[in-house]
Amino acid sequence: MTALLLKIWRILSLPKGVQISIMRLFQDQFLIGVSGVIFDEHDQILLFKHSYRRTAWGLPGGYLKAKEHPVNGLEREIEEESGLMISIDDKLRINLDKDSSCLDISYVGTFIGGEFKSSDEVIDFGFFNLENLPLLPKKQLLIVDKAFKYKHMHRKLLIVTAKPEETENSGFISRLKQAINI
Repeated sequence: MTALLLKIWRILSLPKGVQISIMRLFQDQFLIGVSGVIFDEHDQILLFKHSYRRTAWGLPGGYLKAKEHPVNGLEREIEEESGLMISIDDKLRINLDKDSSCLDISYVGTFIGGEFKSSDEVIDFGFFNLENLPLLPKKQLLIVDKAFKYKHMHRKLLIVTAKPEETENSGFISRLKQAINI
């Protein structure tokens, strides 16, 4: 039966939008959430105090709108909820929570600026280092830890650059390995 349906599907050659609409009728659907570990110039992370969460402080983020790219969605959510502007640097982690049918994509980024404006969802914000983090959900602590490791690794890679006289065999590779603890 499946083989027959697949042949019909190929023969029909429906537009992609129609194909996706039909597939959504028969497939499980997930919410797609985005969150960000956003660093300021002092390597502190941006946290929001949410009005609706049991653990008030948390990473900024939200859910994507239909057809929205995750990076654009995170930038939009942060601006809508706080008036702050950020820039995404890299994808950090993808987590699938089967119990809640939610796919969460976490990014690491940089704070650009803006003036904080509270909203129905976000009542305060702050920048925190690892030593003075407020109480966060366990899953978010893991993401924060990964982001700090990413930032530390990235900084080491920027510092260790090849000297013009070095070749692959003359020491650069060994200095690089030592810098990243391999």
